[in-house]
Amino acid sequence: MTVIALSARRNSLSSLENAYAVAIQLRESTGVDQFVVRTDNPIQPFRVSRCRPHHPESLLALVA
Repeated sequence: MTVIALSARRNSLSSLENAYAVAIQLRESTGVDQFVVRTDNPIQPFRVSRCRPHHPESLLALVA
């Protein structure tokens, strides 16, 4: 397994808390439900999407 060292700023930006905050902002500005999902990418471990993920186990939060 390869370990990738990330800067403190990158760790902050790629956190679950930050993804959830982005999802809330997008929900408020667009009126569209947002999903916070887990990825297998160590650089971007969480992402926000307006589409339900294909694999339900990767869904971490629904901002409705």
